[in-house]
Amino acid sequence: MLVLSHFKGHAMGGYGGALKQLSIGCASSEGKTLIHTAGVTNNQYELFNNLPEQDRFLEAMADAASSVVNHFKGNMVFINVMKNISVDCDCDGNASAPCMKDIGVLISTDPIAIDQACLDLVYNSTDPGKDKLIKRIESLHGVHTVEAASELGFGTREYELINVD
Repeated sequence: MLVLSHFKGHAMGGYGGALKQLSIGCASSEGKTLIHTAGVTNNQYELFNNLPEQDRFLEAMADAASSVVNHFKGNMVFINVMKNISVDCDCDGNASAPCMKDIGVLISTDPIAIDQACLDLVYNSTDPGKDKLIKRIESLHGVHTVEAASELGFGTREYELINVD
């Protein structure tokens, strides 16, 4: 499975990358509802009456991502595109304009490592627009998705960046 993700901010998860793509992106409508309610209901009409505490939602995303990774048993490659980086997801009909300059494209066989690398590239960037994205990520405790995924053990937060020109 090839997982292609546009790394950017997200209004519910703080950021979107490989882990969000694996969870929300691969889920059915009922699955998306289960994730957004942290397992309380699969009825989309009951979703907004059952929104969980933020960390539970992020943990549900990590758990759903784990299911997909475990299903494909290592036969996956992840590509995160760090271009047109906005605080909003592409699914937002009124997404904000990009707030950062393009960083590049990352490729990995580990969905946790690639998201961690993208987060680190944002935090270590000299681009003044990063403050807007970091505020979005931190306001929703977005890094917790990576933390929870790492605790589930289907990848690692450790990585080595190899620059290919």
